[in-house]
Order: sequence, then C-alpha cells, then structure tokens
Amino acid sequence: MEKGNYFSARRIAWFSILLALVIVLQIWGSAIPFAGTTLNLTLIPVVLAAIILGPIAGMILGITVGVIITINAFVGTDVFTLFLYQNSPIMTFLIIFVKGSLAGFVPGVIYKALRKKPLLATFIAAMSAPVVNTAVFIIGALIISGTIGGFMDFAGITGQSVIYFVIIGCAGINFLVEFAINTVLAPALHRVIKVIDKATDILPKEEVELQAETDTDKE
Repeated sequence: MEKGNYFSARRIAWFSILLALVIVLQIWGSAIPFAGTTLNLTLIPVVLAAIILGPIAGMILGITVGVIITINAFVGTDVFTLFLYQNSPIMTFLIIFVKGSLAGFVPGVIYKALRKKPLLATFIAAMSAPVVNTAVFIIGALIISGTIGGFMDFAGITGQSVIYFVIIGCAGINFLVEFAINTVLAPALHRVIKVIDKATDILPKEEVELQAETDTDKE
C-alpha cells in the first residue's frame, strides 16, 4: 500500500463510519437477548475494518471495544468486569485489551495472507475473530482463577468449578453465537467489500489486481 493513500479522505471516512458502528453496537449489544446470552455484533465492523483498511485499523477498533467494556464496568452496568478490575486490575486490563486488539489485528493479517482467494480469505478472517477473542479471554480468566472464584462466591454461583464457569458459563454460548454470526455473515461481508471497493476504490492497488486475476481465472 502506498503510504500517501493510507490516510486518504475515503479511508478516514470509512474508518469513522465503522468506529461509530462499533461504539453503537457495543453500547446497545447487551439489549439484544438471545439463547440466554446477548447478540454481540461488534466483531462484524471490526473484521470489516481489518479487511478493507488493514490489521492496524482492525486493532484500533478492537481496542475501542475494550475501552467501552471498561467504561461500562466502572459506571456499574457490567458487574462481572467491575469485580475483576477491583480484584485483578492489571490482568483484567490486559485480558480486555489484548483480546480486543488481537480480534481486530489477526483477521486483517489472515485476509492479507489469503487475499488471492478473497471469499475464502473473508470466511477465515471472519471466523478467526471470535476464536481469538474467546481464546484470549479463557486463558486470561484461568490465570486469575482465584479472582473468578471470588466472583462466583460473590454472585452465589455454586456447584460449578472455575474452569466450567469460565469455559461454559462465560465463553461457551457467547462464542458459539459470535462464531455463527460471523460465519453466516461472511458472504455478506465479502459482497460489501466488493461494493465498497467498486464505489470508492478504497482497497490497495494490489488487492484490486488480485481480484481481477481471480475473476479472470474463473472465466
């Protein structure tokens, strides 16, 4: 990518739109109940940014998600995260921001690596976001298992081990829902990416050339 095009007006405009979408979805996502959890649609614009704007853009939007989660905790709308911050502040901070940044960065890297096959690249990039997001959370939560156990006592959760609570109670259904949403919407993401590029020529020149080569091969 040419450096001169990285901060073009079109890229900044699309970044701003996706950033606003991330903020809205993260703030209001908890208001959409589904199968005992809530629909987390935030990873969709994060992945879209990672694909069309690059890994760094995806990472920034992932970090934005972490900022909103932290704000929600300290204003009292997320009791679980607030408890973790109060008892393991450094690790909680790392868990939230590492999982958010990697959930945005990794899809961008994957898409670039597989960009000669755009549809496949979109599928794998989209599916990687919830996998990375959930894996980092589980690893981090198990590291502070004592704090998690303290929250279980605080919330009156009995009859479960910390491992079961973290993997099944916290991550299980959420992961399945996030993974399903991203997988189902991957073809739509691919179509959106093509439409955006056709309308704005936002993708780097090498991406356009690769897309043209792909279309030629199909013929």
